[in-house]
Amino acid sequence: MALFLIFAGLASVGMATIILQNLAIRVSVPKNSVLPESDILAGAKGTAAGRAQPFPQPSSNGFSPPLSILKPLKGLDDDLFDNLASFCNQDYPEYEIIFALEEEGDPALKVAHKIKKMYPHRKISIVVKQKDYALNPKVNNLIAAYEASQFPYFLISDSDVRVDPNYLREITRPMENPQVGVVNNLIRGIGSRSLGSLLENLHLNSFVIGNTALLTTFFKMPLVMGKSMLVRKEAFEEIGGFAAVKNVLAEDYIIGRLMHKKGKRIVTSGYVINAVDHYRTMKQFFKRHARWGKLRWKITGFKYISEPISNTVFISCLSLVVLGPTSRTITLTAAASLVTAIGDYWLGRRIRSAHHFVHYFLAPIKDIIIGVMWFVPFLDRTVTWRSHKYKITKGSYLVPLSDERG
Repeated sequence: MALFLIFAGLASVGMATIILQNLAIRVSVPKNSVLPESDILAGAKGTAAGRAQPFPQPSSNGFSPPLSILKPLKGLDDDLFDNLASFCNQDYPEYEIIFALEEEGDPALKVAHKIKKMYPHRKISIVVKQKDYALNPKVNNLIAAYEASQFPYFLISDSDVRVDPNYLREITRPMENPQVGVVNNLIRGIGSRSLGSLLENLHLNSFVIGNTALLTTFFKMPLVMGKSMLVRKEAFEEIGGFAAVKNVLAEDYIIGRLMHKKGKRIVTSGYVINAVDHYRTMKQFFKRHARWGKLRWKITGFKYISEPISNTVFISCLSLVVLGPTSRTITLTAAASLVTAIGDYWLGRRIRSAHHFVHYFLAPIKDIIIGVMWFVPFLDRTVTWRSHKYKITKGSYLVPLSDERG
């Protein structure tokens, strides 16, 4: 009985976390401020058909400094052309886009050239440069783009991100405060045309966005998500620039931590961006979360041990395994699964996800998988990322195990 009460107590903490996540999202994301997923996906149909969207007339209100968008490219992400095109239709006075690639043979290069041709009025540069300065392959790409940038603010944005025309105006607002060093965004997963993508987007639209909002809104923790990260260049140089993160896997986290140590504020905007994920396979889903687990273990150390407490489904299922299928453990598992499905559904409604109610009954299965994946970092410390193989050490520092490149 005592052991069951421990499991029930831990599961209750997880259920309370789900409620707090929903409250945090309602505080940080204004009602109806997020475009429906269908509108974001439909907004690119004109460009997908080979027609550029009408060139927006930038409004002149608000703080709008010129900035450089750094886009590291590697291979063909889902809807890559439409994702990149969304950055060319911004209602913003002055900005440049720099596409950076490592190899001439990368299929993303043709897409970048097509974008540049379609938007001749935009300042678009394409940099193809093989660099071996950093162990982190994404940082290698970013260094080449950074060296070509002209403006005092730069925005790191992944190639799977899609935005609406107000994105740049919204993310630059906090930078009017000179104490702000980094601004990043909450992230919503969209697409979900395969089981792997559905599970990934369910996770992004519940655990990830919910915990990010919870920790930044209620606990004021300075978190940084590298998918969308606006950086003040002067402050970035003060922390050592890319030299400070060249050999770490979690370059976004380290940039945020160094900025925070320098006294700069880290702001997570309530403006939600979109990560397009249509056709992720289950194998890719497993590999991604294995890598993320190893990353978090090496960054947070023993704090990683507390992660399962927020996974109420996994904790309740452990009670089934340890104590056997009794009326108490079955009831606890059913209650945890129901609270998770309903909580994730309500959170999804707030961010206007296109997932149907029935999809959220996969959330408990997803959480069981995530719970099992939690053990991976204790068994294996290596990662393969962008065809590079490394061992991850403390602080996410990388030790190369292979020089193979794909």
